Amino acid sequence: MTLALVRRRPGELPVEVTGFVGRAKELTRVDEALRQARMVTVTGPGGVGKTRIALRAAARVASRYEHGVCLIELSELRDPELLPHTVAGCLGLPEGDARPPLDAVLDHLRERNLLLILDTCEHLVDACAMFSDIVLHETTGVSVLATSRQPLDVPGEHICQIAPLPVRTKGGDAVELFAQRARAVDPSFTVHDGNRADVIALCRRLDGMPLAIELATVRLRVLPLDQLVARLEDRFRLLTGGRRTALPRHQTLRTAIEWSHELCTEQEQLLWCRLSVFAGSFDIPAIEEVCAGGPLPREEILEALVGLVDKSVVQREGVDGSRYRMLDTLREYGAEHLATLGEQAQLRERHYARQRRLADAFDRNFLADDQIQRYHGLREQHPDIRLAIEYALAAPGKDKEAAALVGSLWAYWHIAGLHTEGRYWYAKITDRFPGAVRERAWALAQSAYLGAFQADPRALDEAEECVRIADRLHDPVVAGRGRVYLNLSLTFMERHEEAARAAEEAYRILEDAGDVVGLVTLETQIGYMRFLGGQLDSALDICERGLERLGEQSTEGWVRGYLHFVTGVARFRRGEYAQSRTSGATALRIKHELGDGVGMGYCLELLAWLAGHDGRHAEAIWLLGAADPLWAGAGARLGGTSLMEDFHQSAVHAAEQALGAQRCAELRADGARRPQDEVVALATGQQAKELIPAPRRQSPELTRREHEVALLASEGLSNREIAERLVISKRTVDAHLERILAKLGVPSRGEIAARLGELEG
Repeated sequence: MTLALVRRRPGELPVEVTGFVGRAKELTRVDEALRQARMVTVTGPGGVGKTRIALRAAARVASRYEHGVCLIELSELRDPELLPHTVAGCLGLPEGDARPPLDAVLDHLRERNLLLILDTCEHLVDACAMFSDIVLHETTGVSVLATSRQPLDVPGEHICQIAPLPVRTKGGDAVELFAQRARAVDPSFTVHDGNRADVIALCRRLDGMPLAIELATVRLRVLPLDQLVARLEDRFRLLTGGRRTALPRHQTLRTAIEWSHELCTEQEQLLWCRLSVFAGSFDIPAIEEVCAGGPLPREEILEALVGLVDKSVVQREGVDGSRYRMLDTLREYGAEHLATLGEQAQLRERHYARQRRLADAFDRNFLADDQIQRYHGLREQHPDIRLAIEYALAAPGKDKEAAALVGSLWAYWHIAGLHTEGRYWYAKITDRFPGAVRERAWALAQSAYLGAFQADPRALDEAEECVRIADRLHDPVVAGRGRVYLNLSLTFMERHEEAARAAEEAYRILEDAGDVVGLVTLETQIGYMRFLGGQLDSALDICERGLERLGEQSTEGWVRGYLHFVTGVARFRRGEYAQSRTSGATALRIKHELGDGVGMGYCLELLAWLAGHDGRHAEAIWLLGAADPLWAGAGARLGGTSLMEDFHQSAVHAAEQALGAQRCAELRADGARRPQDEVVALATGQQAKELIPAPRRQSPELTRREHEVALLASEGLSNREIAERLVISKRTVDAHLERILAKLGVPSRGEIAARLGELEG
């Protein structure tokens, strides 16, 4: 039989005509899986690159199989009964064989050591599963590598889940793919400082999905990059093109998604649509509360969800896999269908009601022992909190409901370190309520509270206006809280006499109102105010009173953590360093468990000052470095107070005197990039101090930049990761490493670390 020059032989792997980007870890996983199992399925959503990964992996392992690799492409096959015929044809078996095709295939395979690739199985999942199971039982030398949007559920099957390409701050594989495909459209195209932000934004908007990115680059034929990004919101209208040589299902993004949609049952399709009301991840209780009803009763939710997970429409995530997410592309497709069903308004209202219920419960039970768990529950669904607020602000007649939701999240914004975002939402509320009403007063109060931590002078004006409105309304809770935040603003501004008067008024009002949350918050602030004013005994007494109010067995985190911190700094200033360290470490552990970044920043500062006092300057500057990114999120270090800043600068100066500015800069940078778990473990004495890197002297053979590249290479970073870290091109890193290997006299990058150790020892 002769073949046209442009055709592949049946079963032959295609030649790659476009570059392959990234996926090193995925290829390694497939390689290792094929060593361990004879049945491996590469799963993931449509357009994520399953086929490319499978084919590249197969080419890499082909030498392991005496009779090579055979590719069976199933995308155009609709009748499952024809699967054995298709396999027989790809194996090159004669069509005139009188035996049933399955028998002929099995007889052929029994004598061979071969890798079969079943590509695109999801629409024939039962037939492919049955065929694979028979092959595995009837042969000893055949392995099966399948690609599918859902597992085949064959005994012994090993799953390799494929995620979209990563999009990082400086680039990533998704950006590299975009650049590569864009050059195919416009050979002069490059990613540079002038367009990098647009490329990253586009790749993020497309979820890092290879298919979507490739479709987007086609549009560069007629649209400049900046216009493409601007118009991407209407992606389904825009991305109608595609290459004529592509398989029909890959000609458009919509086609790829519709391919998945058609494979779903009616229940799964309905759940897909309803899940589109979530902006972020969701768990099963959320799905049941928001999405159940009508033709999809609560008791059928789980089965439909399992089906969507199996088909890669919904992805599991989280440490324990208890949360789920849809890629943005699939969510928008579901939203379009939801609109046609006429359920959008009802689902959005249910979604809002859930967020409102959770926020109210968090507020009402703020000092309860499950505070930390409730907070983490809210934090996991931050995108949906935003969506619910946006919905309430946009819906006619729901301004009060919007104010109630934003208002009940007052502590959430603090703990999450979302001071600026919280103030943004409170400004929206004050705009909607320009008069002297409770909604405006409460929003002003909480905006002032957030602003005080940012050292924003506007916070004082907001607190004062809140007090005026609340007094006029005779609302004791708002009047008391307004004075609490007035006290904090004045304290941070170091106007201690005025702050003390505000605190005295607040205490009286809150006691009469029975506002325990306001009282214990105020006690924390009074302790801090008195510490700053040098009234150390009084500061310790009121902190003790606050801890007693919470109770000895309390596991509340926000207030309790700050009470221990204030106790720690007061004891530090009194020279009681051992007790100070105990309080500081306790506070840090509490704040870390809660996830309060600003609170952790305060605690790390205290523990750094203590380390510096003991002469452990390397540890001190390292801890200050670990606090740096936390302060960056807060907007102001230590609230901008001069006494606290003096303690900070004293620790920095002592460290630089002892270690030198360069060494301090290295340690501070190292601390800033360490995971919080490591930082907390070291700061609280649970981790050996060896975590702090020893001094490194630069090898005289290397330039400064080469030394930086060598150090990163010795830590195991790839050339691309080094380029991203140093904000240089990968080609530059390649050139540096060639010179480094030559100068150090080592044959491979794996020996750089040892050679540097010899030179620096």
